[in-house]
Amino acid sequence: MKSHPWRKIFRLGSRLTIAALLISATSCSERETAGTDYTQFVNPLIGTGGHGHTFPGPVVPHGMVQPGPDTRLDGWDSCSGYYYNDSTINGFSHNRLSGTGCCDYGDVLLMPTVGEQCIGTEEPTGQQMPYCSSFSHDDEVAVPGYYSVYLSRYGVRAELTATCRAAIHRYTYPATSGAGMILDLDYSLQRQTNRDMLIEQVNDSTLRGRKRTAYWAPDQPVCFYMVFSRPFTFRLVNDTLPPSSGASPRPRMKALLRFAPLAEGEQVMVKTGLSAVDMEGARANVEQEIPGWDFDGVRRAAAAAWNRELSRIEVRTADPVRRRVFYTGLYHALIAPTVFSDVDGRYLGMDHHIRRTKEGETYYTIFSLWDTFRALHPLLTILRPELNAEMIRSLIAKSEEGGIYPKWDMASNYTGTMIGYHAVSLVADAWVKGCRSFDVRKAYRAALRAAEYDTTGIRCPDWMIPYVMPRARYWKNAVGYVPCDRDKEAVAKALEYAYDDWCIALLARELGDTANARRYEAFAQGYRTYYDPSTGFMRGLDSGGKWREPFNPYASDHRNDDYCEGNAWQWSWFVPHDPEGLMELMGGRERFVRRLDSLFTADPRLEGDQVSADISGLIGQYAHGNEPSHHITHLYNYAGVPWRTQELVDQVLRTLYSDAPDGLSGNEDCGQMSAWYVMNAMGFYQVCPGRPVYSIGRPLFDEVTLRLEGGKTFVIRAKNNSEKNKYIRSATLNGRPLEGPFFTHEELMAGGVLEFVMSDRPEKWNGKETEGV
Repeated sequence: MKSHPWRKIFRLGSRLTIAALLISATSCSERETAGTDYTQFVNPLIGTGGHGHTFPGPVVPHGMVQPGPDTRLDGWDSCSGYYYNDSTINGFSHNRLSGTGCCDYGDVLLMPTVGEQCIGTEEPTGQQMPYCSSFSHDDEVAVPGYYSVYLSRYGVRAELTATCRAAIHRYTYPATSGAGMILDLDYSLQRQTNRDMLIEQVNDSTLRGRKRTAYWAPDQPVCFYMVFSRPFTFRLVNDTLPPSSGASPRPRMKALLRFAPLAEGEQVMVKTGLSAVDMEGARANVEQEIPGWDFDGVRRAAAAAWNRELSRIEVRTADPVRRRVFYTGLYHALIAPTVFSDVDGRYLGMDHHIRRTKEGETYYTIFSLWDTFRALHPLLTILRPELNAEMIRSLIAKSEEGGIYPKWDMASNYTGTMIGYHAVSLVADAWVKGCRSFDVRKAYRAALRAAEYDTTGIRCPDWMIPYVMPRARYWKNAVGYVPCDRDKEAVAKALEYAYDDWCIALLARELGDTANARRYEAFAQGYRTYYDPSTGFMRGLDSGGKWREPFNPYASDHRNDDYCEGNAWQWSWFVPHDPEGLMELMGGRERFVRRLDSLFTADPRLEGDQVSADISGLIGQYAHGNEPSHHITHLYNYAGVPWRTQELVDQVLRTLYSDAPDGLSGNEDCGQMSAWYVMNAMGFYQVCPGRPVYSIGRPLFDEVTLRLEGGKTFVIRAKNNSEKNKYIRSATLNGRPLEGPFFTHEELMAGGVLEFVMSDRPEKWNGKETEGV
């Protein structure tokens, strides 16, 4: 292949050294944004329908407290508590997950009432609580930091806004002598097991309490402190309901509150602080963050916080719909991970001991790493590199507290969910990009620990050990591959291990650990074992070294076959760290391109009795609705066919994202689905976190300005841009023609202008043939 000056960037084990970036000590979050109100471009209802699993309630960036409406109890589409197709609201709980495929939270639910407070005499059998109210989307308002809805049953207007660790509600009542509220402590999404519940009356306007649930997070505590703007009378319901079917009886704990008669339009406000530490922590959180009763002031502060974050990227376009999808995507990308430490720095560690952060530090939870290592955290390395480093510091702390990096950390619980050990990706990516404000030696030791099969010292329930530390890691290290008859999802696990081991090799080289660098570089090549040239797919090998039979690349058996939430079509491309090696394995550049083409033109059928619902957003067998496919459109760049990347990225941007409740083609997954859109709409994507290089796709907007920390800007400009003109005729960076469809993170963070001239037909790259990397 033709040699390019930038080819060395892609070589496995490269000693490429990126100079440390000079990051301003003053965060962008501290500067005021003048002029544009970016929150007007956000529609929080995007993703609340279909299977996006987002929610419309108010939240500040990375906020601990996420209040909002709960419309259903059960099912996959209750993961955030809200589903757009529903017509009733059960009440307003104070925590939830954004866009996940697993469910938890939905704690401390509050519902205003007028008249009879119906709590029922048995466990609800459907989605609705006995006290629920109908509502209409016509009477619903959702903007960043604020939510409002009219509850038809009670004639009450509900409004919510939030700070980081507290929420404030405002309820406007009709004239009534029967004004009240129900605080439902036993309520939770998907009827979690309540291990402990307590409600205490502090005075005539204050309640406090705690609960502990077992569900996806096997031991999730939450404490609350709730202050009302009016005094109330209080009746505690503390009993056990008979089950509606053959299930076990469920404990019930609810506070039924009554207020003095209210005139038309009078209001009751409620302030709620949460803490995973104790009730005093919840009290301090609400008293410090919402000291008074200025609902509108809290709402303005939440909007200002969002404006500061959204203003880091400014897009210029004549298409208001695409602008709305973009800023909603950026909004969704900045919800998780979430703050988990109280205002005094105390937090619940992975060992469930109470700990305290260092002065000025914040501890985070909700790390959906299998999803977010791909685009969300790379996006943060551009927009908020120091925040990303702080999250890495939290992950390092979690590895020390719990014994190993979490794969999916939920409220300081190991969940054992998903595969790989992708905390090492975050560490390697930040390090090579020059963001190094964390203890890399500790991070590296934790990475080595995560890659070895060792079940000792992990602080989680015994039954979870095989999920937190699957035996696949033993097979990978001991015999060189993961036999498909020894472990489920063997191919997917092995491919992700190869990438993560490449990240470890990169860190080892950087830190001078030559022996481990060589060892993990060899592990990184392990993906080759699974490629079957006779079929052109990555396939399962049994412990005798034979291919699994029968083989059907269209088959899917959710979480029980050789793949993870996908099939052989999608997983055969997961070699982000060595596209050249994959190209060679598939028979060279031309055959590689033909194989890629076949992915996007294959019959989109899925076969099997338990097809994974996550395989969605199909273009042929490319599945954009789930993360394993997210890098594949950019592989054409590596093979010297950049125009195919451009047209396919354009197709995904325009057909698989929309300004509608069902505007996402799969679960939002804590920001990953939206982070993909944000990066690709700007015109680039990082195929391999850990390799600080961006692959150029199709810039969607006429101009994008990235406001970087330190006051620099990076402008992406697309001339002759239109829906028809989706191809790149020429590309220059600071006036210099780009030799190929790539540029580096160092070039981006230095600031400047990346300029494209667009065309309505496929073009050679800057008028020349390109053979990729």
